[in-house]
Amino acid sequence: MNEEYKNTEQMETLEGMIPAEEEESREEVVREVLPCIPLRGVSIFPHTVVHFDIGREKSIRALENAMASDKLMFVATQKDENILIPKVEDMYEIGTVVRVKQMLKIQGDAVRVLVEGICRGSIATINRLEEDIREEELSLEDKAAMRIIREEFVEYAALTSQITDEVVDKTLAVTEPGPMIDKIANELFVSCARKQNILGELNFSERLKALTELIGEENEIAVIEKELSQKVKENIDNGQREYFLREKLKAIQTELGVEEDAGAESAEWLEKLDELKLDEKVDEKVRKEISKFSKMMPSSAESSVIRNYVETILDLPWNKSSRVNSNLKKAEKILEEDHYGMKKVKERILEYLAVVHLSKAIRGPILCLVGPPGVGKTSIARSIARATGREFIRMSLGGVRDEAEIRGHRRTYIGAIPGRVINGIKDAGTNNPLFLFDEVDKIGADFRGDPASALLEVLDPEQNNTFTDHFLEIPFDLSKVMFITTANSVDTIPEPLLDRMEVIEVPG
Repeated sequence: MNEEYKNTEQMETLEGMIPAEEEESREEVVREVLPCIPLRGVSIFPHTVVHFDIGREKSIRALENAMASDKLMFVATQKDENILIPKVEDMYEIGTVVRVKQMLKIQGDAVRVLVEGICRGSIATINRLEEDIREEELSLEDKAAMRIIREEFVEYAALTSQITDEVVDKTLAVTEPGPMIDKIANELFVSCARKQNILGELNFSERLKALTELIGEENEIAVIEKELSQKVKENIDNGQREYFLREKLKAIQTELGVEEDAGAESAEWLEKLDELKLDEKVDEKVRKEISKFSKMMPSSAESSVIRNYVETILDLPWNKSSRVNSNLKKAEKILEEDHYGMKKVKERILEYLAVVHLSKAIRGPILCLVGPPGVGKTSIARSIARATGREFIRMSLGGVRDEAEIRGHRRTYIGAIPGRVINGIKDAGTNNPLFLFDEVDKIGADFRGDPASALLEVLDPEQNNTFTDHFLEIPFDLSKVMFITTANSVDTIPEPLLDRMEVIEVPG
């Protein structure tokens, strides 16, 4: 049959259904939407129970629509029973509304139906199912959309790699537009809610538009996912390559009797470096050294130099400070506990600590405790450290004639180490200790350099915030360090060094 109908707003409207018991007394007109089946060689009257066979596909679908609702349908006899695909004009105008009482599948695809006639009826309007819509009947916009959706579906199948070519060919082989877009929608890997939006759209053009937008959006997402997946795969491939090379290097090292794992050591250093959060230039320099180390054989001489260099930098207290006591009464009490007498010395020390506290920084001259041996100059310095809550570092300058003792050796020398200033700061574990230069009057100079000149930068508050040790080759801030010097006599202290000091006499 050429036309079939179902219970939706757009389906066939039947007009003039007249109940048999009232047709002689009055006429009642009722409008209803029912599936329709044309009959060949059979006429059905109201109040009769009749069975007939149907085998045409569209008639069977109309029967299924009736069974899915209230089992009512409209039947009308064909004028010419030899017409295989009848149109509306090929059926008699008046037919019968029937209720399906029973249906039974017989041989092949045919179905035997038992129906009961209810009342007469006639066709008022016709609305065909989408299965009957041909592409040539579509608007130009819908034709364009159908062409786009075919291309988008092929692209979607290629991008997702989850739809086989066989399924694509089978889906696109469907000639009717309605079934085709339903099949395409069914193949999409989207949520049920989004599929329901397509299913719930009754207008064919709107449904076609919604499906075109949906599959276009899914294709864009699939392209992005594929690009991201490719990037992840490349990263994984690079990681696997690096892992393979590291394992190979580890095997070579094992064969050579080298047990150190440079890669693991480098990774551990990088973690510590991240935690320190150093200045950008310093951080970049250290990272280059670590990268260089990771590519060397651990047994090489330069490898041990770099290891010593990096470990020294990472062990320095760049951001670690001890809590300084600013309570002068407490400091005075500690000074009184440690030393008897020395009233003027203690008063001058307390004045110095008061200035440091008020200025929130160590400014001004360096204290120099001068007196004969054994009067307690070193112990006073130690007492000041305890009173202020600072770590105590002592460096004796007696007989020191090598500038490298202060500034360190360059890394180009075998056995190079940092100077004693940086080593003392590293051992103290804080960047604000009390540093005592003992016996500053016995410092000397020879062909190896002038240590007194090196001390000038260390003791000058305007310069020591960027003190650069020859071994480190990067600046370290000494401005938080409290420096104190001792001497037996000021006569042998170099003049430029003495100018930076405030002498406190410690009598015998």
